[in-house]
Amino acid sequence: MERPNAWKDYGEADLKAVQEIGADYRKMLSACKTEREWNKALIARLEKAGYHNLEQDIREGRTLKAGDRIYADQMGKALLTFQIGKGPLETGMTIVGAHIDSPRMDLKQNPLYEDSDLAYGDTHYYGGIKKYQWVARELALHGVVAGKDGSVKEIVIGEDEDDPVVGISDLLPHLAQEQMGKKVSEAVTGENLDVILGGQPLAGKEKDAVKEMLLSILKERYGMEEEDFLSAEIEVVPAGKARDFGLDRSMILGYGHDDRVCAYAELKAIEGLPEMTEATVCGMFVDKEEIGSVGATGMRANYLENAVAEILDRMGDYSELKVRRALKNSRMLSCDVSAGYDPLYASAFEKKNAAYLGRGVCFNKFTGSRGKSGSNDANAEFMGRLRGIMDGNGVHWQTAELGKVDVGGGGTIAYICALYGMEVIDSGVAVLSMHAPMEVISKADLYEAVKAYKAFMLEG
Repeated sequence: MERPNAWKDYGEADLKAVQEIGADYRKMLSACKTEREWNKALIARLEKAGYHNLEQDIREGRTLKAGDRIYADQMGKALLTFQIGKGPLETGMTIVGAHIDSPRMDLKQNPLYEDSDLAYGDTHYYGGIKKYQWVARELALHGVVAGKDGSVKEIVIGEDEDDPVVGISDLLPHLAQEQMGKKVSEAVTGENLDVILGGQPLAGKEKDAVKEMLLSILKERYGMEEEDFLSAEIEVVPAGKARDFGLDRSMILGYGHDDRVCAYAELKAIEGLPEMTEATVCGMFVDKEEIGSVGATGMRANYLENAVAEILDRMGDYSELKVRRALKNSRMLSCDVSAGYDPLYASAFEKKNAAYLGRGVCFNKFTGSRGKSGSNDANAEFMGRLRGIMDGNGVHWQTAELGKVDVGGGGTIAYICALYGMEVIDSGVAVLSMHAPMEVISKADLYEAVKAYKAFMLEG
């Protein structure tokens, strides 16, 4: 029952492919740190692979047929792809879905203030984080500013080597006796996650002169006024590039492996599809998973069924019943990362049901918390089918739970998609230091995920 380490089976061709895919992913992970940036990069690569915009097809009255490749953009933060297969859409699709949002901090709508000759940006953290991990480290600002005139400006500060970075201060250990006596969850509070943005006063100003200096820089470089923060989405993320990790370069250290490692593996699988498939292949890149899949770009929104309806209409075959059948008859991999077994924290795991770095793509039959609360809990028949597909395509794979039964747990988008009545199971890559500013994955697991997702798209 113990799964073998994938590295032991690799020949020269595999080892080369592992490093090539790892380098491409590392580059994309470094360049894209928000869901908007990932969405934009995904569209660019998909268009190179022959995908075109469904909205444009609708506007131009273009019909769709088997072999067509299309994408549906949801507000620039989520994306659906479809390669239309030979078979009727109502017989179901093979769906692979990941999320492209990651834990971070967001600047509030009224963020700027000055205190003791320092200018700060007030934040609200997004997703489950250990707050103490985000202090005393270099941070960058990524986002957009929407003007009243409809213009949208992109902001990236802290990534170029000549850029300044920002950060959150921490209390020196000499004065931190009280702080260090608190529970870890209370040592740094959410309201203290305020980012230092500046410290030089603007000449000729008396009140809030440091804040005024900051505003003058934003005005000069980005054309921003303070009130523009009211319609801005600026995320505070770790600065710097993803790096090879380990002296053997077998791993990658970077921000946002959860869940962009699965999103990238999905993209690579889509790019590698043949020109024609039997069933329609759907790829999903969704937003807001880290905060419950809410909002118009989260999985709880109905843009999947809307897109399926539009495609059936463009194929001259629309009915509400066929939309429902297409979704019900689909099979899906809900691609999200799994907690990698960490021997330094062995007490949190149950070893024979844990995910290990280097042992391939991971399948989680169920997630949830404690008594499987909030879990999808996939059917045994579906798991049996997947075993055949994975073994038949030489994929290294493993199964896992998210820690010991009474220790904790987590959720994904699987249970939401299962509401359509389709078969769904969680599948992803094992991660060390999940939800930390910098996480770690194995290049071998990424490589196996690409193989697994492509095999499922073709045979699922």
